[in-house]
Amino acid sequence: MRRRSAIALEICEAVLIALVLATFAKTFVVQAYQIPSGSMEQNLLIGDHILVNKFIYGPSPSILEQALLPVRPIKRGDVVVFRFPEDPQRDFIKRCVGLPGDRVELVDKALVVNGRPVDDTSYTYRVDPRTYPSSRFLPEAQRFRDNFGPYSVPANGYFFLGDNRDNSNDSRAWQSVPNQLIRGRAFMIYWSFEPEEQANPSESEGGFQWSDLSVMFREIRWDRIFSIVR
Repeated sequence: MRRRSAIALEICEAVLIALVLATFAKTFVVQAYQIPSGSMEQNLLIGDHILVNKFIYGPSPSILEQALLPVRPIKRGDVVVFRFPEDPQRDFIKRCVGLPGDRVELVDKALVVNGRPVDDTSYTYRVDPRTYPSSRFLPEAQRFRDNFGPYSVPANGYFFLGDNRDNSNDSRAWQSVPNQLIRGRAFMIYWSFEPEEQANPSESEGGFQWSDLSVMFREIRWDRIFSIVR
């Protein structure tokens, strides 16, 4: 009996340690997210499942910590997950284009930071050839889409844009994101599944069919699995 009790205690201890480590990792190190919208197309697609490094933007690392630990400040070009400023219960993912103190503007769709044009052609995706002027007679979403600013990023904030520049709810609408809402940096797609546009016919027939399995495999984006977010 004593031996069985000891084995049971060891199992409970192992499970408890695993739970503690998993909770610690999720809270401080890495977490999984699913891409729910097309605002980061074509780099991140609806149905991509990504891993986010929550450790990299550690709080105020010293010079020694920066040398010994994989931590650093946010850089322009980082793809970052953060809490939505207007609803902190929701997570957003965008690309950082403006750091604290930067002066950001868009001139006829072209991104300009601190007076210098930014070559963002390698990651920016556009779906609308039209260019809207900055006119008060246009709806707000259109008025600021292609011509915005200049806007000075506050000392404790960051300016984010979606890669799908013509179809993104981002800092053009709600300006900067304070540092305390930053969650981490997206670094890998670990799974990608193309969402179904309509229900599978077999669902209406009330049961699983082997054809469902073949459809599922066809909808997996194999070429995106384990790809690095850039």
